[in-house]
Amino acid sequence: MRPYEWRTKSRKAILETDPFLIEQKLADAEGVVVARIRELFHETGAKVELERDALDDAMYALRALKHTLELKTRGA
Repeated sequence: MRPYEWRTKSRKAILETDPFLIEQKLADAEGVVVARIRELFHETGAKVELERDALDDAMYALRALKHTLELKTRGA
């Protein structure tokens, strides 16, 4: 995986407006974020810490969006 592929996929998932594509894009984004977190597990350094923080933020946003969609689906 390219180092910042997770960033591109996360943004695409968060900005997706097509209800038929959003769930798949969310799953893809979550997968690459988790994969990148695993890649960085044993690494150290200031840049690594910055990327970990960004990964945490991305995962938080993806999970918030997923939760919102679940609530919307239940209420529909």
